[in-house]
Amino acid sequence: MADDPKKTGLDRKLIALNEPHEVQSWTRSLGCTAEQLKEAVKAVGNSAEAVRVYLKKS
Repeated sequence: MADDPKKTGLDRKLIALNEPHEVQSWTRSLGCTAEQLKEAVKAVGNSAEAVRVYLKKS
């Protein structure tokens, strides 16, 4: 079942790379490219906070 793009809460704490609307939303929010987002998730997992920290260090 596809992720609901209107969901909030816990859904905003995790990044789902398999959901195009989430990739688009996170790249806008974090100011990075989709490739940078994928690299960050691969490096630190799908926690939005961990990805933020990783991207700031990069």
